[in-house]
Amino acid sequence: MRTWGPSVALAAALLLPLSTPVTPAVAAARAGAGPARRLPAGAPPCPNVPAPTTRPPQPPPPPVPADRAVGGAALDTAGLVVPPVAPVPPAVAATSWVVADLDTGAVLGACGPHEYGVPASVQKLLLAATMLPRLDPNREVTVTAGDVAIEPGSSAVGLAEGGHYRIETIWLGLLLKSGNEAANALARLGGGPDGLPGGVRAMNAEAHRLGARQTHAVTPSGLDGPGQFTSAYDLALIARACFADPAFRRYTATRTAQVPAQPALREKAFQIQNDNMLLDHYPGAIGGKTGFTDLARHTYVGAAERGGRRLAVTLLGAEVTTQRGWQQGAALLDWGFGLPRDAAVGRLVAPGELDRSSTPAPASALAGHADLRGGPPPPGFRPGAGLSATVGAVLVAGGAVLLARRRRHAAAVAASTAVLAPKSDLPEGD
Repeated sequence: MRTWGPSVALAAALLLPLSTPVTPAVAAARAGAGPARRLPAGAPPCPNVPAPTTRPPQPPPPPVPADRAVGGAALDTAGLVVPPVAPVPPAVAATSWVVADLDTGAVLGACGPHEYGVPASVQKLLLAATMLPRLDPNREVTVTAGDVAIEPGSSAVGLAEGGHYRIETIWLGLLLKSGNEAANALARLGGGPDGLPGGVRAMNAEAHRLGARQTHAVTPSGLDGPGQFTSAYDLALIARACFADPAFRRYTATRTAQVPAQPALREKAFQIQNDNMLLDHYPGAIGGKTGFTDLARHTYVGAAERGGRRLAVTLLGAEVTTQRGWQQGAALLDWGFGLPRDAAVGRLVAPGELDRSSTPAPASALAGHADLRGGPPPPGFRPGAGLSATVGAVLVAGGAVLLARRRRHAAAVAASTAVLAPKSDLPEGD
């Protein structure tokens, strides 16, 4: 296994791979996988473009060593980690990314998988993972003034206050057009007596259950808010949960949908189109989600199937230089499909696994060709999606100590940070 950990600021500026201090976790992973090798001369470092100049006004939470090792010790790096058999990944303008197998849970390669990033509208996948099991798609609901109270100019599907829509229509508006008013409505409807705030709390509880310990939602839509962060690895966990749901797979692959007329409001019916261009331009594409805010920059989640193999890619902090977000994702998917089926650098943990596990697996067991397909499949996943409990990975103990630490940190952030006005989450045509 090759791991490279460039200093993000300097390497991004100089476009040269630099060494990084070796953490005990990375040292243990290297000990089990053989000597590390540097990128060949002229190959792109990771990240390979200057970091975005626009940064959140508050720093991300302090790193929790156990969180950075979720999925395997080799994933505890700010740089690039790929199997020893892998060619150099394509150059992309993202500060972090992950390519993973949706069925086996294998992480095929990554760049800064556990680095904190701002999600933008890919946050809506966490909303979907949380609320799809809670809400009857055939139920007709009324859109409220609070639902449509979104930042002017931010992405919207065009739901009307007082309009009556099936929940399925609202899901299509969320996943095709990234409607922020749709996100508000779904969070409110699934949030119980507390409405939208209860929906956001449920999203955070679901992130914890999935093992996405670096994810904290403040808004259901992904519009920027103080203390809202995620990671490329966490997004891969969330995407896997989404694609395990048949309703999500149907919604996210829908090209066009009809929003019904509202005669009482004199609103005509209209058609919406899917903003995820991967569906139209990448053979085997099965869905995904685009995102953009001034703070997050371009974010993207995409998935495709080829030869009976389903891969997903997640990107954070991308700039659109020569390629849009979906095109950068497509390049990484091509790279992933070109790897042997048993190539891996880590794995996606199963839902609830971190809460059940109190003893980390030995790091020395992690190898570049780990078999991540053994064992019974986790609940809710497609047959064949099992994870081997013997795969080398340093797992975080998911007990009350970590939860208490995260709650203390969230309270500290809330107490010390002024509320940030959300920036527009505009459809980017990706």
